[in-house]
Amino acid sequence: MVAQVCASCGKRLPARGGRAGRSSVYCSAACRQKAYRERQGAAETGVQGLIDDIARKVGDLTPQPPSVLYSGVTDLSASVARLRRVARIARESAKDSVTPSPVTKPPAAETPLTEADFAALTESYRREIQVHCYRMTGSYDDAEDLVQETFLRAWRAREGFEGRAGARTWLYRIATNACLDFQRRTARRPQRYEPVPGMNHGTGEAPDRITWLQPYPDDELPAADQDRPDVAAVSRETLELVFLAALQHLPPRQRAVLILRDVLGLTATETAEALGLTVASANSALQRARPTLRDHLPGQRADWAAGEPTEAQRAVLQGYMAAAERLDLDAMTELLSKDVRLTMPPNPFWFTGRDAFVDFLRPTLDPASPMFFGHWRHLPARANGRLAAGGYVRRPGTHVYRAQVLDVLRFDADDRIVEVTSFEPHLFPAFGLPLKL
Repeated sequence: MVAQVCASCGKRLPARGGRAGRSSVYCSAACRQKAYRERQGAAETGVQGLIDDIARKVGDLTPQPPSVLYSGVTDLSASVARLRRVARIARESAKDSVTPSPVTKPPAAETPLTEADFAALTESYRREIQVHCYRMTGSYDDAEDLVQETFLRAWRAREGFEGRAGARTWLYRIATNACLDFQRRTARRPQRYEPVPGMNHGTGEAPDRITWLQPYPDDELPAADQDRPDVAAVSRETLELVFLAALQHLPPRQRAVLILRDVLGLTATETAEALGLTVASANSALQRARPTLRDHLPGQRADWAAGEPTEAQRAVLQGYMAAAERLDLDAMTELLSKDVRLTMPPNPFWFTGRDAFVDFLRPTLDPASPMFFGHWRHLPARANGRLAAGGYVRRPGTHVYRAQVLDVLRFDADDRIVEVTSFEPHLFPAFGLPLKL
C-alpha cells in the first residue's frame, strides 16, 4: 500500500486513527495555506494564465501513486472551478442574452443533445443543482464535486433523456442519486463534541460535531430564488446552518425524500420515480424523516430561522469586527449573548456560555500573553442567509494579513450574538474574499 503523503511538502500524513470521512491531503495548516496561495496565484494571472495552469496540471497527472493522483486531481478541480466562476461572471455581465430556446425547452427524444445544447442546458441549472447537493451533504466542497459528477452522468445518459419530465426533474434525479452514492461511500454520522483536556468548555451541553459542515455563499444562490420572495424565503430557511446540521442526522434516503418533497416541492410520484421507490415507500420515508428533523431543531422556529439581517444586526457585525481589530475584549463581550456558543468545524474546539467564550479569546487577544495570536482585520460577508466576517491575522513578526477564519454569526431576539460558527479559510475565494490583505 502506498503511503499517504502531504500534497504540499511530501511528508507522511499522520495516521487517521480509525476516523471516517474524507482524508486530509495536507500535514498541517501551513501546508494547506501554502497550497491555497499557490492555486490562487494562478487565477491572478488572468484567464489565459488560468487556462495554461489547467493544461499544465492535466499534463502532470499520472495514474500512480494514488496519493499523488488524488492531490493532482484535487488541484485541477479547484482550477477548473475558478475558471468556471470567471466564465459565469462574464456570461452574466454580457449585454447580449443567451438564446433561451435550448435552455428552457430541451430537445425532443428524436433529437439528441449536442454538446452546445447540453452545456447551455446544464449551466442554466448549475446553481440550483449545486444548492441541492449542498443540502444533501452539508459540504460546499463536496457539492462542487457532485455537480461535476451529476453533469458527467447526465452527459453519458443524454441519449435516454426523453424530455417529458423536463430537464430540471431529470437533473435533480441524477444529482440525488449521485449524492446517495457518495454518502454510501463515506458513511458519515454526526458525533458529539468531547472535552479537550485543559480547556474550559463551559457548563452547557456539548453540541453536535459535524466535521464536514461548511458554509455556502449567498452570492451563489440561484437567481430565480432571489426574484421570487416566497421561494427565496424557503430557500434561505433550508440553507440555515442549524437546518443543515439537523439534516445530517437523517439517513441518506430519508434526507433525499424530505428535500425533494418539502424543500423542492416534488410530488410523491416524482420523488418515488427519482429514487426508484414505490409511492408508499417514499411516503413512509417522509413520515419518519419529519419527526427526526424536528427533534434536532430548536423548539421555536424563530430560534433558528431568520429573515434578512436587520440594521441592528449589521451594526453588531461592525462592532464585532472593530472590537477584534482593536483587541478590545470588553467591547466584544458586550456583543455576546449569555448563552453564546462557539464551534469550529472540523476542529474539536467548542465553547458554550459567554464566560467560556471569553476565557478562550482572552490570551489570544492580549499582546502581553505568550498565546497572543496576532493583529486582526476583517471583511464582511454573507453565508447561509447570515451575516459573516472573514478574519485575517497578521502574526507577530510578519507584515501580511492572511486569511484565517470565516465566522458566521447567529443572533438572538435582542440582537446579541448567540452563536459563532468558525470555518477554515480555504473557501474565502468562493465568498469573493482575497486570501491575504
